[in-house]
Formats: sequence, structure tokens, C-alpha cells
Amino acid sequence: MILWIAAALVGMAIIAFSFRYAGQVATSQSPYFRDMPFGVAYGYILGVACVIWLIWAYLQALSSDPAIANKYFFLRVAVEGFVLFAAVAWLFRLLGRTVGTAWSKHLFRSMPLTASFGILIIILYAIVSIFAGALAPYGQAEILPGVAANIIPGGDPNLGGNPDFPLGTDQIGRDIMSRLIYGAQNTVGIAFVTTLIAFFVGGSLGFLAATLGGWLDQILSRAVDVLMAIPSLIFALLLMTIASVWAPRLGIPLTVFMVLIIAVIDSTRVFRLARAVGQNIVVMDYIEAAKLRGEGLGYLVFKEILPNATAPLLAEFGLRFCFVFLMIAALSFLGVGIQPPLADWGTMVRDLSAFVNYAQFAPLAAVTPLLAAGAIALLTVAVNFVVDWMLQKTSGLKE
Repeated sequence: MILWIAAALVGMAIIAFSFRYAGQVATSQSPYFRDMPFGVAYGYILGVACVIWLIWAYLQALSSDPAIANKYFFLRVAVEGFVLFAAVAWLFRLLGRTVGTAWSKHLFRSMPLTASFGILIIILYAIVSIFAGALAPYGQAEILPGVAANIIPGGDPNLGGNPDFPLGTDQIGRDIMSRLIYGAQNTVGIAFVTTLIAFFVGGSLGFLAATLGGWLDQILSRAVDVLMAIPSLIFALLLMTIASVWAPRLGIPLTVFMVLIIAVIDSTRVFRLARAVGQNIVVMDYIEAAKLRGEGLGYLVFKEILPNATAPLLAEFGLRFCFVFLMIAALSFLGVGIQPPLADWGTMVRDLSAFVNYAQFAPLAAVTPLLAAGAIALLTVAVNFVVDWMLQKTSGLKE
């Protein structure tokens, strides 16, 4: 296998050299081919080779032989999903350019396809989260009477499925589709609330430190430095382990402790950004003018500093939401995050991982734990697409 890979790399290197040389001869030493580094030519050939392999593998996934088709099942799903999402994002952007106000039409005209995809996914997640109770066929903790546990997804009775439960049931007989829908409400909703708390705490303290300075700035900055020196996930896991002991004694749900712990940990990052942005603003002339007019601290923070710091804070909000979202999923996967009977995608990945064992003869059965993991990854990618576009738009950079 190693020899085949080495031979393929050497062969592509020869083709890349020939490609660059042929381009130089055919175009009479045009600057594009004359100045092209060998690495760029090799990248072109490697990209073409990857596309050819992808087409070949997709055709294998369409084979009539189940053994071959199952081997490339997930690649087929990935390719078809990519094409479908790209088409839907393009149609969504086209709709935004023709329907709406003049401001929204202008916004969609300047929007790249990745940003339209991100906005569309965020809207879909928001709808599912808000209307989870109406969309889910069953309750998130409802154990269905007379229904077997561990029903294989896909609905094929020959493989142990049930057409009434297309995504199957979990180890205690709960509908997996319903728990996925409620997982959006719990995981995304809790992450959003946690991010809001982190921004309120970190942003307020950061602006105060930038405005007042002195001993308050020093105390807050050194405390933040200490907290940021500890790895976030390990620190959160340690505090959640301690909270799991005190939560039953205090009668407070462990999820509340998780929200507060993650909010405090992430507020340190928000504090650093708010302080840095605030320090750049407080030296402006209009801040000095406001001080000379006798304006109070509240006016300076909310009327002068905050409006001018909105763009970087909004971009940071998207990034912080992704980190909080992933941390909640990680803690739930480890068993100390969102607690049963609440549905959570991180917990579902852990509980449904046994279905992966069926991938060889029933690939659709292995999709269930990957759906929860894919839902986490899809929202993270979508938010990052929107944040990248916002940063590019606010920074004045052009494509």
C-alpha cells in the first residue's frame, strides 16, 4: 500500500512538471506559467486526481453489489449532501435578492454563497429549536409502550427496523427522531443563553476596566489571566465534577451549574476583547468631549463605547457561541453536561455509538449517532461562515 502511494505521488510530480513545461511552451513563456512554482503545478494535478477519485468512488457507491455500495455509502451521502446544500443556499440567496426590502436585497447581493448557506442553516436550527414541541412526534423523554428498544434506523423490518420509526429507538425505547429535534432546542438554546451571560459579564467588566483603568483594571486583568491559563475543557470538567456533588444537596439542576460555569470561563475571553476594543475607543476625542460635558459612566459605556464596539463584539459572539456549543456537547458526551431526561446531541452520540457496529451490512443504521454529531458540526460550520463574512464586511476587505 505504501509503495502504491509513493508511486502515485512520484507520478503526479512528473505530470505536474510536464504540465508546467507544456504550459510554458504552449503560451510562449507567458508570466502565468513561467513564474508558476512547482508546488502550485503539483497542487493542480493533486486536485484533479482527487476529483477523479471522488467521481470513481461515487460511482462505486451506486453499484448494484451491496458489499461495494455499502463501502462507499457515507461518501455518497457526503457528496449528495454537499450538492443539495449548495443548491439550496444558491436558491436562498436568489430569493433574498428578489424578495424583501431594499436593504435586505442589497445585503444578499453582496453576500457570498457560504454566508447564505450559514444564514439558512441558522434559520432552520432556530425554527426547529423554537417549534420542537410541535415538530417532534413524541416527547423527548417518552418511553413508547409496546415498542421495542434499539430498533435499527432505516425502517427495514428485515434488518430489525420499523417503518413507524425511521430513525429507530434508543436503548430504552424512546424515539430517536424526537430526541434529535428536542436536542436542537436544548443544546442550541442552552448554548445561546450561556453565550449571552458570558457576553454580559465579560463585556461589562471589560468596558469598565477600559473606562476606569487603575486598580480595577489591574485586578480584573490579573484574575482573567489566571483563569485563561487553565485549559477550558479541563477546568470546566473539574468544576462540573464538584458541582455534581453539590447540585443534589442544594436542589439545583446540574444544568444550571453548567451554564454558570461555562459562562464564567468564556467571559474571560470576552473581557479581553471588550477591554482591548474599549481602550482604543476611550482615547478618542468624542469620549473626552463627553467627559467634559459631565456625562456619567453609564452614558460613556452604553452611548459612546458600546455602539462603536458592536461589529467586533458581534463577530466574537458567533465564535464564542461555537466554542460554548462544542463545550456543552463535549461535557454531555462525558456525562457531566445536560442531564437526562433532557435530550442532548452530545449524550446521543455517546449512547447511540453502538449503532456504528451495523455499518458494514446496514450503513443507514450507523447514520443515527452521526446525525447528532453532524448536527453539531453543521451548525458550527454555518456560524463560522457567517462570522467570516461579517468580519470581511466590517473590515472593509474585498473579495
